[in-house]
Amino acid sequence: MSDIILKAQNISKQYRLGLIGTGTLSHDLNRWWHKVRGKDDPFLKVGETNDRSSFGKSDYVWALQDINFELKRGEVLGIIGKNGAGKSTLLKILSRVTSPTTGEIKTKGRIASLLEVGTGFHPEMTGRENIYLNGAILGMTKKEIRSKEDEIIDFSGCQRYIDTPVKRYSSGMRVRLAFAVAAHLEPDILVIDEVLAVGDAEFQKKAIGKMQDISSQEGRTVLFVSHNMASVKSLCTRGILLENGEIKLRGNIDDVVDEYLKRDSEITFFKELTNYPRKSKGKNVMTSIEVIANNDEIIAGEDLTFRIHFETSFINNVTLGYLLKDEMGVSVHAANMQQYGIKYQVKPKKNIDIILQKLPLNPGKYSVSLYFGNGTYDIDIVEDVLLFQVFWKKDTTVIPPQKKWGKVYIDTNWNY
Repeated sequence: MSDIILKAQNISKQYRLGLIGTGTLSHDLNRWWHKVRGKDDPFLKVGETNDRSSFGKSDYVWALQDINFELKRGEVLGIIGKNGAGKSTLLKILSRVTSPTTGEIKTKGRIASLLEVGTGFHPEMTGRENIYLNGAILGMTKKEIRSKEDEIIDFSGCQRYIDTPVKRYSSGMRVRLAFAVAAHLEPDILVIDEVLAVGDAEFQKKAIGKMQDISSQEGRTVLFVSHNMASVKSLCTRGILLENGEIKLRGNIDDVVDEYLKRDSEITFFKELTNYPRKSKGKNVMTSIEVIANNDEIIAGEDLTFRIHFETSFINNVTLGYLLKDEMGVSVHAANMQQYGIKYQVKPKKNIDIILQKLPLNPGKYSVSLYFGNGTYDIDIVEDVLLFQVFWKKDTTVIPPQKKWGKVYIDTNWNY
């Protein structure tokens, strides 16, 4: 027990929907009357599950319900789940930004939180002044901040603008500076909520490296919320899967991520695109996509065809492109017609087949995104429009590749 640095016991959080406030006057009086008589809050017995996708019958909703877990010193816990699952609410309770409706948090040591980009930053103050302001908010003394000032500025990569007002910073620069301050606070527990998504690739790699150092070398505990499963897997040792405010799974991070991806996936061989959400602002000219494979099974090493259906007038010199991602959202391969020197003229109600010859992918789940335009102007873009699964070819003489071997399948000959 001496090694336990954080313990969450029966944490629940209830909110009243609609107008801001704890409730109506009658509700407040009712609560007070029960309290003076030593009775339980009557509104803790009502409320519905936190399902953001459906209408409810109650004015009360449980953002979190009966959350229990323990964290040891030096552990890195990944908290994952869909939007609205309760991840940020849990971190706010752990950071004491808000109080739980029931339950309690027991901690040993100092907690530093990075929940919002540039929380506590004053736009009229310079970056250097905000280091001292933000450091003070997070609990650092002026002496501590001064001793780490150069290190914080160097880590943030904002040296050139450090004496410029923060209002002129980009969101990426603000999150760099905010993370640099929090990371150098030397907290016993560091709480981070998705803010790294704002930084560029170089900074994300740098920040993840810093968090790994914080946990492994300095023995500090990290709670990390992100929708980037690759980052979660690379950083965390344990995981919690939240769904509708409840813990659905806890344990090894690989098992938790796999369960999350399984719940969030629907294998399809046909998808209607007419009303599918677009990233582009042009016309919705792609109407559907279908998968064509032998025996409706996609096998590594065999041909795979995506048939794209169009509904449009004549368009000259356009290109169709595709992007394949793995189940973690990492890009695996992309290509387009322009790359092959094809200047294509789309005709009304025309289909285009994308044929991937001898599919060079290892078994697993993948998504396909589509691009349609003339190379400089985006006409129609759909992202992660269709999820498909690749199986190993039915060759019993070869052992199927394992996940840790990567995503690319290369048929190999051995000369010995």
